[in-house]
Amino acid sequence: MKFTRMTRSLAVVMTGALALGGLAACNRDGGTASSSKGTVVLAVSTQTNPFFVQLANGAKAEAKAKGVDLKIQDASDDPATQANQISNAISTQAKVVIVNPTDSDAIAPSVKSLNKAKIPVIAVDRGPSSGDVASFIASDNVAGGRQAAKELAQQMGDKGEVIHLQGTPGTSSSRDRGKGFTEEIAKHTNIKVVAKQTANFDRSKALDVSTNLVQAHGGVTGLFAENDEMAIGAVSALGSKAGKSVKVVGFDGTADGFKAVAAGTMAATVAQQPTELGKTAVDQAADILAGKKVAATTPIKVITVTKDNVKDYQ
Repeated sequence: MKFTRMTRSLAVVMTGALALGGLAACNRDGGTASSSKGTVVLAVSTQTNPFFVQLANGAKAEAKAKGVDLKIQDASDDPATQANQISNAISTQAKVVIVNPTDSDAIAPSVKSLNKAKIPVIAVDRGPSSGDVASFIASDNVAGGRQAAKELAQQMGDKGEVIHLQGTPGTSSSRDRGKGFTEEIAKHTNIKVVAKQTANFDRSKALDVSTNLVQAHGGVTGLFAENDEMAIGAVSALGSKAGKSVKVVGFDGTADGFKAVAAGTMAATVAQQPTELGKTAVDQAADILAGKKVAATTPIKVITVTKDNVKDYQ
């Protein structure tokens, strides 16, 4: 399937750190039953973000259950590292590469190299801006952005000023969540977005950015962060205002995000299901190894979680 620049981000796989010998031997991350069918490489953008840890854990569990020889590579949010990992995946003849791009544009050449090597690519959570993928598995981030805007507006009493913390530029998840939020919040005419700035999906960066923005906009009563890590950083910056005079809505549904919602410092989070994302990616990789067709796109449902229903997800 061909991806346009507007629809996704990129990425792919793998690492030279993969020991080729491991293909026929014991798999550290997955099972051994399908070793004869080849290795599946999961190239993850980072393992310092809890969301992607859950995604990788979902992939590991499913690989073990299905006997898929899975190798996980962590790019530490560095596009150059991820490109090297994918190059190594090609040289070590991986059979399928699951990509969670660090950057949708930067990963595109690597995806094209995989295409040239005839190695099927599955994109998960984020897609490449170009290149062919066999399947794209992601939450509906545009719809999730709309859900976040509706919940924030409701909790603000449908009036007030809002700060919008954006994710890493160039990622489809940031673009799509921002699009949905911006479109929906514009329908609430008594709410004004007074500041919009990136904090790169990072908690400590969000603390700094939010501190400065709250000082510059003292009348703010709402804040939307495109992931929970940034929302929690913003809660720290707001101090005693968080959950009281300023309502904060995040995105992802991480364990820390749920704790903040339960504590009342975050008003809500739009919960993805990262474990399900990883599981589904491995399911489709197993189908490809078995010679089966896979769906071109697989949407994973997102859920608005507030203090009323957070116990169902903790």
